[in-house]
Amino acid sequence: MRGRGTAGNPPNRFNRTHTEPDPGESPPELATEVSNDASRSIVSFNESPDVGFDASINPYRGCEHGCSYCYARPMHEYLGFSAGLDFETRILVKANAPELLRQAISAESWKPQPLALSGATDPYQPLERKLGLTRRCLEVLAEFHHPVIVITKNHLVTRDADLLSQLASLQAAMVYLSINSLDTELSRKLEPRTSTPEARLKAIRELSRAGIPCGVLVAPVIPGLTDHEIPRVLEAASQAGACHAGFIMLRLPHGVKSLFREWLEKQVPNQARKVLLRIESVRDGRLNEASFGRRMRGSGPFARQVESLFRLWADRTGLSRNGPSLSTGHFRRVSNAQSDLFESR
Repeated sequence: MRGRGTAGNPPNRFNRTHTEPDPGESPPELATEVSNDASRSIVSFNESPDVGFDASINPYRGCEHGCSYCYARPMHEYLGFSAGLDFETRILVKANAPELLRQAISAESWKPQPLALSGATDPYQPLERKLGLTRRCLEVLAEFHHPVIVITKNHLVTRDADLLSQLASLQAAMVYLSINSLDTELSRKLEPRTSTPEARLKAIRELSRAGIPCGVLVAPVIPGLTDHEIPRVLEAASQAGACHAGFIMLRLPHGVKSLFREWLEKQVPNQARKVLLRIESVRDGRLNEASFGRRMRGSGPFARQVESLFRLWADRTGLSRNGPSLSTGHFRRVSNAQSDLFESR
C-alpha cells in the first residue's frame, strides 16, 4: 500500500476472531486515525541488560513511519489492534505526556538518570510536527536540567536543537540517528515515512555543529540485505560529525515475522530466500531470538562476522563504541510555582 510498510492487518494474537476482506477487494487508502491515550504515567522502566538505558518515555503508541520490520508492532496488539496497518494508521497520543513527565521527575523519590526518548516508537514521527509533544517533553527536561538520549529516524529532531543545545552544555543530551542503509530506494520501501538517509546524515551534521553529541545507530542490521552497508554508513556518519556508533541485529518478535516475510517476497523477491536463511543463521535456526544477550546481536559465525565488521569500521572511522556518558550533576527540581515564574518571564 502506497506510503505504508505493510499491506494488511494480520490477526491479533489475543483475539479469537478477526475479519477478512473479500477476495479481490482493493485495500482502501487509509488515513491516519489519532486517538487519545489517557495514561496515568509516562516513564517506563526496563531491567534488560542489553538495552543502554533503564528508563524511557514514549509520547506516542503506534508509529506512522511504518517500518516494515519494527519490533514494536506487537505492542499494538495489547491495545486490541493489529500489528500490521493498525500500527501505522491508528496512533494513540499521550496528550498529557509533558505534565506527567513533570510530575514524575518533580517527586522527591525520583532519582535522576538518562531518559530515552523513546524506547519503542519514534518521538519524531510525522504527527510530532503538528502536535509537538516531544518538544514539550524536552522543554520540561531542559527546565530540570535532566539528561536525555534521543533516538530517531527523522530530520525533524533538528527543530529542537535549541533545547538539546541547552542540555548538551550541561553534558545532559545525546542524539542517535538510526541509519541501516544509504540506499534511498531501499530505505523508502523499508521505512516509508521516515526521513531519507541523506536527511538523517544532514541532521547529524546540523546537530553536531550546534554542539550536540550525535551518534549513529546501524539498526536494524538485516542479514543478507543491509549488512554489507555497515562500512559506508559508519564512514558517512563520521564525516557528518557523529562521535558514537552502535548496531542492533534485526528482531522479528511474534507477528512481525510473517509481516517481514511478506514484505521480502513482495519488495525483494529475488533476495527473499537468502535473507530469511541468513536471519535464521544468526537466530539459531529461527527467525527470532528473545534471550537477553543474544536478541540484540544474534549468535553464530555470521553474527560474529557482522560484529567484527562493525567494530573494525567503527575504529577506522573514529566512532566510539561505548555509550554516551551523561551527567546528572546539574539536575534540579522545579516546583510548579517556579515554573510559572519562568514562563511569565
